[in-house]
Amino acid sequence: MTASMQFKRSPLAMALLGILHLEPMHPYAIQRRIKEWGKDKVVNVSQRAALYKTIGRLQEAGLVTVRETGRDQQYPERTVYEITDAGRAACAGWLADMIGDPRNEYPEFPAALSFLMLLGPGGARTELERRAKSVRAKLAEMDADAAQAATMELPRVVMLEDEYLRAITEAELHWLEGVIADLTAGTLTWSWESLAPHHDSKPETL
Repeated sequence: MTASMQFKRSPLAMALLGILHLEPMHPYAIQRRIKEWGKDKVVNVSQRAALYKTIGRLQEAGLVTVRETGRDQQYPERTVYEITDAGRAACAGWLADMIGDPRNEYPEFPAALSFLMLLGPGGARTELERRAKSVRAKLAEMDADAAQAATMELPRVVMLEDEYLRAITEAELHWLEGVIADLTAGTLTWSWESLAPHHDSKPETL
């Protein structure tokens, strides 16, 4: 198995290959381009060290290579990278898999929900209301960004991740409001006594 086939894909690695697919670039410019395009909402490029480390791994795997190293009076030495044919193939394969069959990343929120009962009905309602307030603010920010993007007349295809994120954020808010309403009405409630019989319960085996 080649190094490129062994490379473990990640959103950051995919984004780096995607940017380099368009033109050769040095790491700082890649980071800036991702932020300018708003892709930092879905790809974490906040840590420059992680970006350089990922580029190094891509280079070791033969997915990118050094195009040139230059220096001018304003900036320190900068290495410009370009994507290889293997990198283009890997990027296309990753995109197909990440869209058609994405991995489960185990985010924090669902994990915490699985132990929500520990907060009690009152505590659960308080924290879910706090979450709902945050989600409403996020939706308002998304709508402001969408309004600004609309003035730029960008093609819809380059904004699909924003469209998707808004749809799932709106769905989450709808769900949160429903659970909060049930907690407020008392139709969703529990106690240690009601949970006790289920502490050691196991699914029956056939």
